[in-house]
Amino acid sequence: MTAGTEVRAPALPASGGRPRMRGGGRAGRAGRARRRLVRLASLLAAAGLWQLLTVTDARLWLRFDRLPTLVEVAERAASLLATRLYWLDLLQSLIRICTGFGLAAVAGVAAGILVARSAKAGDVLLPLLEAVRPIPAIALVPVAILLFPTDEQGIVFITFAAAFFPIMVSTRHAVRALPTLWEDAVRTLGGGRRHVLLNVVLPGILPGVFGGLSVGMGVSWICVISAEMISGEFGVGYRTWMSYTIVDYPSVIVGMITIGLLGWLTSAAVELARRLTRWLPRAEEAAS
Repeated sequence: MTAGTEVRAPALPASGGRPRMRGGGRAGRAGRARRRLVRLASLLAAAGLWQLLTVTDARLWLRFDRLPTLVEVAERAASLLATRLYWLDLLQSLIRICTGFGLAAVAGVAAGILVARSAKAGDVLLPLLEAVRPIPAIALVPVAILLFPTDEQGIVFITFAAAFFPIMVSTRHAVRALPTLWEDAVRTLGGGRRHVLLNVVLPGILPGVFGGLSVGMGVSWICVISAEMISGEFGVGYRTWMSYTIVDYPSVIVGMITIGLLGWLTSAAVELARRLTRWLPRAEEAAS
């Protein structure tokens, strides 16, 4: 090395992360494509097994001879999709879920923050909340029928109750898990309670909140379908139960598939919103 030669460090990517190896992006895309193929293959394998067992009227302890074949289910699905009543039921269930879950998200986050940051509020509210929380939301159907003037309001209340407690508990634990150093630093710089809440607490608890939202969404679908079966007039759950009472098993399977798709789509929407928290440091980065 000659005198006066300038030694430069290797340039890092603009994001400040580790340099990427050549071909890493291509390998990552190939890996994601393989995973999608595996998932699709698993679904096709399950569908093929269903068709085989039902066509052959297999009775391997489980009585598949009583179930409709996939061809019968597909034919019934095609006929139902062409009716206005199917889409009306689907829309009614979505309205109930969105209303009950939306109210539960707002109330659950607010209650979780309140009982976690205020000792007085915790002393007043937590005994009541903990006494009601173990009660399954579907067990509140008789109370909802008595309290609310319409069945629609009662079903929305059941949906709200199902989602509220997972969201509230997750939010409360997320607030208590926040490092006190963050709040102390903001207060040292002159930040007030409102500034701490908006700029420290709310951003910091987002991962925990979205975990509660994911759980709450799944429980909401279980309870709204059950409530529709018990006291509904429209909705996917009501129509599925009515199909069972008239021994229309292909329609029952179509209703079950519809419920699964609706639950998957709404849960995927929550997971998509979870990406808002990607700005937070990951666990491995915080440890290093």
